[in-house]
Amino acid sequence: MKIEVNGEGRAVVGQTLAEALAELGWGAARVATAVNGEFVPKTMRAGLILKDGDRLEVLAPMQGG
Repeated sequence: MKIEVNGEGRAVVGQTLAEALAELGWGAARVATAVNGEFVPKTMRAGLILKDGDRLEVLAPMQGG
């Protein structure tokens, strides 16, 4: 299916958000996620089914001072 990831078009095979994140290389990463502008907690990722055209935002925490 085709989705938008951080503003770029991507094709993924995974059907759930968790599967898509693993496929895109963020499976073990500590990231925040939103689908179509709505925050998705880590505990909900395995049950969230993606649809063609969904917009996924993935944000990693920043360190610094």
